Amino acid sequence: MSTGLDGRSVLVTGAAGGIGAACARRLAREGARLVL
Repeated sequence: MSTGLDGRSVLVTGAAGGIGAACARRLAREGARLVL
């Protein structure tokens, strides 16, 4: 399933732990380029 995130840049705040970290891992798995 394509999420449309492949190669897109995403800013994730609160990525040090908890929900933010889980979201960052999932976005990276989906192909997004992360800014933490």
